[in-house]
Amino acid sequence: MSPVADLKLQRPILLVGCGKMGGALAHAWLDRKIATAGIFIVDPVTPAGLVDRPEVTVVADADNLPDRLVPAAVLLAIKPQQMEAVLPAYARFATDDTVFLSIAAGKTTATLSQYLGSAAIICRAMPNTPTALGQGMTVLCKGPNLTESQGAMCEALMAVVGETAWVDTETLMDPVTALSGGGPAYVFLLIEVLAAAGVKAGLEPSFAMRLARTTVIGSAELAHQSKATVTNLRQNVTSPGGTTAEALKILMGDGGMQSLFDAAIAAATARARELAQ
Repeated sequence: MSPVADLKLQRPILLVGCGKMGGALAHAWLDRKIATAGIFIVDPVTPAGLVDRPEVTVVADADNLPDRLVPAAVLLAIKPQQMEAVLPAYARFATDDTVFLSIAAGKTTATLSQYLGSAAIICRAMPNTPTALGQGMTVLCKGPNLTESQGAMCEALMAVVGETAWVDTETLMDPVTALSGGGPAYVFLLIEVLAAAGVKAGLEPSFAMRLARTTVIGSAELAHQSKATVTNLRQNVTSPGGTTAEALKILMGDGGMQSLFDAAIAAATARARELAQ
């Protein structure tokens, strides 16, 4: 059974920040009938497509939330650099009955506890931007006080926008952020450089971009649907002595894609660790 299938929350969800990621989650919770008790959104900007829904209450800041509000979950969807200033206003929700689910990169459970108090029950999650299409990847990590049922709820809240997985060690959230959190940017860069290389080889720019975009989209879907490994899929395209083999000599050679991505992921992981300080 999907982790989403039977989740019907009897208490509201409190969404702090409603940008693209928060908005995608809110729409999915409503469409999947998860937020049966409604959603409170704290954002100074009125979120498009949500403010007119009867299940949604939007307020500009935490001071405007009802005094008796006891949310099932508080989803923290604000920028990491805003946490220190914003989170203390939500410490009043730090009880055994409420989980704080943070999607902020780099902010550890220990750091979040400093802002919310030691009683706060915290779960971290790192989604990526394809969540906007319901095709995201979210990796979760349990805080020290999170129960099994609360973890299942957090997973279900994120599973509405794609696949989910867990890591047992919080330090692994840094390479997760580097790989899947930033991964869409690397794929978009691949499309850009493929198209640019095509232009240098003589193709018209818009045609080269069309070829690059469609090729990456189709290849990703083939990798998704095929039972073959991605290594086998690559080998199936590569005829010995052919044109693709010549290209792969460059891409797989010294200083090629593996070396570049090793360095890139290492740099992004190091930066994630810096942000946690």
